[in-house]
Amino acid sequence: MAIDPAVAQAIADAHRTEWAFVLAATVRVTADLDLAEECVQAAFAKALVAWGPGGIPARPGAWLTTTARNVARDQLRRETVLRRHLPLLVEDDTAPPFVWGRPPEIEDDRLRLIFTCCHPALAVATQVALTLRFVCGLTTAEVARAFLVSEPTMAARLTRAKKKITQARIPYRTPTLDELADRTTAVLQVVHLVFTTGHASPGGEELVRDDLVDQGLLLARMLFDLLPSDAGVAGLLALLVLTDARRATRLVDGRLVLLADQDRSAWDRDAIAEGTGLAKTALEGSPPSIYALMAAIACIHDNSPSWEATDFTAIVGHYDTLMAAWPSPVVALNRAVAIGFAQGPAAGLGALEPLASEPLLASYPYFPAARADFSRRVGDVRAARLFYEEALMLTANEVERAHLEQQLAQLGVRS
Repeated sequence: MAIDPAVAQAIADAHRTEWAFVLAATVRVTADLDLAEECVQAAFAKALVAWGPGGIPARPGAWLTTTARNVARDQLRRETVLRRHLPLLVEDDTAPPFVWGRPPEIEDDRLRLIFTCCHPALAVATQVALTLRFVCGLTTAEVARAFLVSEPTMAARLTRAKKKITQARIPYRTPTLDELADRTTAVLQVVHLVFTTGHASPGGEELVRDDLVDQGLLLARMLFDLLPSDAGVAGLLALLVLTDARRATRLVDGRLVLLADQDRSAWDRDAIAEGTGLAKTALEGSPPSIYALMAAIACIHDNSPSWEATDFTAIVGHYDTLMAAWPSPVVALNRAVAIGFAQGPAAGLGALEPLASEPLLASYPYFPAARADFSRRVGDVRAARLFYEEALMLTANEVERAHLEQQLAQLGVRS
């Protein structure tokens, strides 16, 4: 049967924007992630048939939710034994209602789903996988691709994760006030990881995984819509929007273009204006979140008319504050690079040197790449070549490898 293109597009749009809402609402009926997913898939299948003759509904998400929940109720009536023996989520009706600056009766079920997938009892990698699968609606094959593993391997991981939810008795609800800080931190970390994994793909032939970048942005916008007064959420959305504003200029003719050489006239100015406003709001938090501080750095880059006009001294100051809040080796690396552009390549090399003993940077390709660049700038060709070769050994992304090989070739042959 031929499918009306308008119906196909409407269903694709609904899958992208409404999946999490429909699934979360259906989980409240089934208390079972697998069963809820089956019912939502059945609802989308019914839409393919019903929306052609009957017309596309004015509120596709509401139609899909009603249909999925009806399918779920029918299934539960037929399979009460399954309902009794395979509960994967616990609906915690004893917890007091949590108010997010809005009436509790319009608390969004997506919050329950997001906070369940990002529960601190689960490993971070598991949180990311569950979020991609159940909140973003990616298939198991797509989640496997994001993690660079086979589909059967990812299917097994997701099954184990759902069993862990059962065994740990993780409740399907929004957190109470005393749980908020830890739970929100986990959620923001997961969304950030989804975005950054797409922004700089760790392997494969693509520099950017557009699907993951888009999903990260979708999740951040969803969280901001649900938690508009949370400064950490505002900071994360600001960071992602400001970073993504440069997406179109990072790759030209299949080649990586560094930030210093990008065509700033092609950056998304509307996104920069949005991100700048969000960053200002996020920085009003006391103390500002780590995402607000990273957004402030992105703000300076995005609003500078040129690389040469960038205020790297201010960027170093933001990294100093960020290091105090989040003493990460990667933050220390980025701070050292900023020092190199604020004070010269020799200063950059000096700031990088103490990080050579940091175990977490031993397999991080951007560390030797930074040392190679500053070594080249001070005229130490031999050291630059060695560092570029080290970076190449650690880099799995083909676009980044091609860039490093080009930098290495420009140093000339060994003398």
